[in-house]
Amino acid sequence: MVGKKKRKGGKTLVNIVLGVICFLWLLPTLGLFISSFRPAADILQTGWWKVFPHQEWTAGETLQLSKDVDLREPIEVNGKTYSDDELKAGVKADDSRLIWENRRARTVNVQEQGWETVPELTLDNYNNVLSGKEYTLKEADGSETKQKGTGLSQAFWNTLTIAVPATVIPVLIASFAAYAFAWLRFPGRKTLFVIIIAMLVIPIQVALIPVLKDYTALGLNGSYLGIWLAHTAFGLPLVTYFMYNFISQLPKDLFESAFIDGASHFTIFSRLILPLSVPALASIGIFQFLWVWNDYLVSLIFIGNQPSVQVMSMKIADLVGSRGNDWHLLTSAAFISMLMPLAIFFLLQKYFVRGLMGGSVKG
Repeated sequence: MVGKKKRKGGKTLVNIVLGVICFLWLLPTLGLFISSFRPAADILQTGWWKVFPHQEWTAGETLQLSKDVDLREPIEVNGKTYSDDELKAGVKADDSRLIWENRRARTVNVQEQGWETVPELTLDNYNNVLSGKEYTLKEADGSETKQKGTGLSQAFWNTLTIAVPATVIPVLIASFAAYAFAWLRFPGRKTLFVIIIAMLVIPIQVALIPVLKDYTALGLNGSYLGIWLAHTAFGLPLVTYFMYNFISQLPKDLFESAFIDGASHFTIFSRLILPLSVPALASIGIFQFLWVWNDYLVSLIFIGNQPSVQVMSMKIADLVGSRGNDWHLLTSAAFISMLMPLAIFFLLQKYFVRGLMGGSVKG
């Protein structure tokens, strides 16, 4: 009985710690998401939590002071005296707040506190960051300026064009290689496998310049084929090792039965290995896709930073450098870059929780 209580208490503690970690991780993400829908002027003036019901000071009665009031002396308002700095920041008086409405005209606004429940949200941030057209931006002081959109839609399609083949190609090749290393017997098999695994510890930066020289000689630099091959080469060691660990654990009886029935290695791979490896393929596919989608260095070296071929990571980096104060663009650009990885994850999420061998061997 005591043991059960201890286990229950330990489980509760773990759940609490995990809940706190999730909350700390989700809170800034939620703030970033909400900010991506807020007008630029609101982002500069108030925090993102202001979209939720909250108490806010609203403009009320306007008091006209004498034009001869000396701002360097205590200022009398409704029988009480305040300093100029207090009226600039807003000073509480009973249930209201006094603040300069027009300091030069000597007018003071008496603000009342009330509940604000209707947030002002807009999709203009996403429209502006995706398009390359000019748009009108309303500043916090009420003035309007003309700005040009960032044209992020082109970078989105460029990244998708690179990420999909750069995920499918290495996963498919690595699956073939993993099957060969796990179930075929040929000279140098162990040595070749050790060499591939040893490539995991080689930094990508070491290989960039030699590969770039070869690419230049072959005319592959700056092309989609070149970046696909680069991502495939850099991703193959990890994907091969991952798939080998899964395929090598499959029951040997499956292969023996298939060989007795006269199946070839290709038939076994396509009819048995691939269907049984779907959970593993989905898992490593997500990791490879996320790595390629968020990549900056490899894409910068092998495809360049021209606007016509820029990927999302490059475009957002340029946006931070040139429009670092435009939070309405940065937040919306960040969530646009997250859309595809989130879609891929939720699409393949069921393979993480499903048993890797569930239903593969029966009777």
